[in-house]
Amino acid sequence: MKRLGLLGGMSWESSIEYERTINELVRERVGGIASADLIIRSFNFADIEALQVDEKWDEAGQVLADAAICLAHSGADAIIVCTNTMHRLADVIQSAVSIPLLHIADTTAAAVKAAGIDVIALLGTRYTMELDYYVGRLRTMHGLTVIVPDEPDRTTIHRVIYEELVRGIINPQSKSEYLAIIDRLLAKGALGIISGCTEIELLIHPEDLRVPMFPTAHLHAVAAVDFALAE
Repeated sequence: MKRLGLLGGMSWESSIEYERTINELVRERVGGIASADLIIRSFNFADIEALQVDEKWDEAGQVLADAAICLAHSGADAIIVCTNTMHRLADVIQSAVSIPLLHIADTTAAAVKAAGIDVIALLGTRYTMELDYYVGRLRTMHGLTVIVPDEPDRTTIHRVIYEELVRGIINPQSKSEYLAIIDRLLAKGALGIISGCTEIELLIHPEDLRVPMFPTAHLHAVAAVDFALAE
């Protein structure tokens, strides 16, 4: 079994689900009392969020790159960044280490294409919805048509993530707002929904929707296990 290095705590509310899913899948596939071989660097999200707000992405990149180097030196065979938003720094992190970084957008795109879908809607933080590091990767590397919410829907999605979900608050009113936003995206032609923020999976579940939902944290965790258990 290969050793996985997790960069988590951004927020821990979702990264703990990575640990749960990875360990459950390893036990299911290997059997017995098997569990995953993990090294976890869990950050104080207040520090990371402050760097986001202040647009100090270079500093954030150095922080995550240094942590990835530590994981590699500790024997990790791959890096898993347990958040969509901080994949903005994926290239910086990857350039710091020789082991692979398993990119969350790539694992998500593979699942979307396997489902036969080529027009997809993306929900996430404002950074994920508006910047090119995620949407552009889905479009240029994977050939997907990506629809993002209009304003004020983007503001609503972002606010709920940072004011509620990362704090462990699950608000039925916010869920209703998200579902209304999703309906508007479906009216624009979306054939599926990417929950492009790992915390969204705490609020919206596949059974809530009439189209396929692609839960990025779960898909990313599955890809991590595939890597760990590959011959």
